[in-house]
Amino acid sequence: MGDVLDKLVATQPTPPLYIVIVTAVLALGVVIWRPLWKPARNIVTIAHEGGHALIALLTGRRLHGIRLHSDTSGLTMTYGSQRGPSAVFTLMAGYMAPALIGLGASFLISQGLIVMLLWAILALLVAMALFIRNVYGWIAMILTAFAVFALVWWAPANVQTAIAYGGAWFLLVGSVRPVAETWTHRRRPGVERTTDPDQLAGITKIPAVVWIGMFYLVTLGSLVLGAKNLIGFSFPG
Repeated sequence: MGDVLDKLVATQPTPPLYIVIVTAVLALGVVIWRPLWKPARNIVTIAHEGGHALIALLTGRRLHGIRLHSDTSGLTMTYGSQRGPSAVFTLMAGYMAPALIGLGASFLISQGLIVMLLWAILALLVAMALFIRNVYGWIAMILTAFAVFALVWWAPANVQTAIAYGGAWFLLVGSVRPVAETWTHRRRPGVERTTDPDQLAGITKIPAVVWIGMFYLVTLGSLVLGAKNLIGFSFPG
């Protein structure tokens, strides 16, 4: 057990600055270029629905299940009060979760705790998989979890470092685009208003545009702080 704990808290060496820059550019490219963004968006959806699920459990709601769809949308089904703090916090969590996970990942990376980060992500994926309720969701979760496991178990330290950086950058940058997509979607005439901001507006009477503004602040703020963690780590001392 002592050896396991030692490996878990072992720190990775500081990578060269070019690793930080290249992974950031690659992550930005994946988010901007639609052919890559569409499949990669599944990762953001997993984080989004995981955020709903976690906060639902923490606020006392019953989690019935999670569905991930091939169009990269998702649905988290919970039971509890239709109004009140638990409903509000659960709905709020979705758009903020990828950004906050990316920010947390950037902090662990800044401390050199890349192995701990990878094991934590794997544990969260396994826990979330217990609540998946559709075939596509299972496929998406199994592939993602296996990729993380393979990275932890077989990849050398320099590969783990590069992918950890790329993953953190992707979550930080990729968390912003769904907020923009929601804003664009809502502006189309005749579109049914069923997004998280619209549901929050119905519960709280605070306009959906205010909620979208808050999601922008959280995602962009996380991107700035996360970038500071990741770039700062490349300049030891």
